[in-house]
Amino acid sequence: MDSDSGEQSEGEPVTAAGPDVFSSKSLALQAQKKILSKIASKTVANMLIDDTSSEIFDELYKVTREHTHSKKEAHKIMKDLIKVAIKIGILYRHNQFSQEEVVIVEKLRKKLNQTAMTIVSFYEVEYTFDRNVLSKLLHECKDLVHELVQRHLTPRTHGRINHVFNHFADVEFLSTLYSLDGDCRPNLKRICEGINKLLDEKVL
Repeated sequence: MDSDSGEQSEGEPVTAAGPDVFSSKSLALQAQKKILSKIASKTVANMLIDDTSSEIFDELYKVTREHTHSKKEAHKIMKDLIKVAIKIGILYRHNQFSQEEVVIVEKLRKKLNQTAMTIVSFYEVEYTFDRNVLSKLLHECKDLVHELVQRHLTPRTHGRINHVFNHFADVEFLSTLYSLDGDCRPNLKRICEGINKLLDEKVL
């Protein structure tokens, strides 16, 4: 199921759009083509990350780049996030999860919903932000993702899961993101607008 062995080397450019352009849509399409070429299935050929999620990911890239001061590391984190999301999506759409794993899927849905509402609440209600609470929720999401894909994906993908969640759950990153007078405030506003839309549409 996993396609790590045939992936593009990390040194190759992830987008041909230009040095300062990041597009989670094009990155998702790239990753999808690679994965689909391995499983030879046409039924998920149209599966893309939706527009709202794509916009959120683009904002996450910008704040990650701002926090890490590294365009390369920001690309790597978002690339790992998109690959993991697509692989889980393929497993789910192809009914690859056992009954026990479907229970974990529901636990993960509820935890993601709780995390999403907390992210928005901490933005909308000033002075309620608690980086330790949000970090704990994100780590709990990470543990559920690991549990869900344990028998399906390789150790390399588990490493990607750690890479993604350890970054976004980092308390210093969260403090940068939620700083009331920081440069990331407009990005956080757009992230929360996107999350609210996904919550309204029952995606989260």
